Amino acid sequence: MIYKIQNNKIFASNGGRELSRDKHTLVLIHGSGLSHIVWSLTEQYLSNQGYNVLSLDLPGHGNSDGECLESIEDIADWLEKFFTEININDLTLIGHSQGCLVSLEYSYKYPKRVNNLVFVAASYKMPVNQDLIDLASSGSMDAIKLMMKWGYGDPKRFIGGNPVQKIINSPREVSQILAVDLKACNNYKNGITAAKKIKCPTLFILGDLDKMTTVQKGKEFADLIPNSKVHLIKQCGHMIMYENAFEMREKIANFLKK
Repeated sequence: MIYKIQNNKIFASNGGRELSRDKHTLVLIHGSGLSHIVWSLTEQYLSNQGYNVLSLDLPGHGNSDGECLESIEDIADWLEKFFTEININDLTLIGHSQGCLVSLEYSYKYPKRVNNLVFVAASYKMPVNQDLIDLASSGSMDAIKLMMKWGYGDPKRFIGGNPVQKIINSPREVSQILAVDLKACNNYKNGITAAKKIKCPTLFILGDLDKMTTVQKGKEFADLIPNSKVHLIKQCGHMIMYENAFEMREKIANFLKK
């Protein structure tokens, strides 16, 4: 679906179903440099469970127009404009990596819309390796190789092609999209404060081999939120939506039914 937000066209994949005012809405938010494509094995499954599903391309990403927003706080504010424009209030936010920071900050600023939170490969802060920031800022495709090296539990399983490189596939996208996102993650400082304000049911899905947001950091995050649930996926790294989408989406569906 295409929406018009602040004179820009914004794309959201909807699992093949139009929004229904009678259904709860799940909003899927991708990580740094990525797009709605990362949720391709997830959105249809969740739509079939009886939910509205909106898998967003954030501004400047995927099929959405506009410039990439330079801070997590700006993206959270943009989300509020998006939800206001399309008039949806009963939400579950499902974020991966940077999308977790966006969901966290949004729930801190605009808690009334949020019924549940799901954090996939999460931490309340995401300092980014300076080598990766430098490579991305220069437009080097080596930045994608580093993301693959650090992002997957077993990079060798993608010997036939790195799924991330199918989304970020040019020096321009590396420097103008990925680099902007990485800097936004690196600069976000409000995580602890925001986490301590969360009151809604919250699920964490972590990969036990995650080198980017480690299990320890994920559990530290979960400990800040009363009664949050943690599910650990074995033999899985940071790119959980690719490495084990089936277990991830099943755990999300079960969490939402409770």
